[in-house]
Amino acid sequence: MNPPAAILIIDMQKGSFTPKTPRYDAVSTVERINEIAHQFRLLNWPVIHIQHDGSGSGAFEKGAWDWEVLDELHIADSDLQIDKTANDVFYQSSLLPELKKIRVRNLYISGCATDFYVESSIQSALSKDFHITVISDGHTTGERPQLIAKQVIDHYNWVWQNMLPTQGFIKVMSKIEILQDLEKS
Repeated sequence: MNPPAAILIIDMQKGSFTPKTPRYDAVSTVERINEIAHQFRLLNWPVIHIQHDGSGSGAFEKGAWDWEVLDELHIADSDLQIDKTANDVFYQSSLLPELKKIRVRNLYISGCATDFYVESSIQSALSKDFHITVISDGHTTGERPQLIAKQVIDHYNWVWQNMLPTQGFIKVMSKIEILQDLEKS
């Protein structure tokens, strides 16, 4: 049986969660992602960790401390790990071939940073006709020059709720709503 969905956990790396780069509601965001990923594992659905690989840039070098996934984020041996080198998780990465191989068209998207990596990945997934569920309380970002982080998160949740899909769909749901839906699976 093909897995009906996969969860993408984007850039939840140590280098993005430092005292110099604080993220909004980081502890609770990680807990919510862990809860949903746990349910995916119980359903035997893919959990995919996307890590930015900045090899050659001096930051997020593969294997370095800042490249590592947060210690608080639960990772199982069955989870997939995919490196990326751009904002868009699909750009020159093994993600699309892997999703085709496991025949997944439904993506639940979470991670950091809302307005960069999460946003560009959602736009890319839409253009590839995926069915997308954004975890409304499963992504985070930092303060921006004109907006506080909570405003950025709320703004993008609104944008995604109002986007026109291509052949797929996009919806925005909270952890509670998603867990209630997954219990029916």
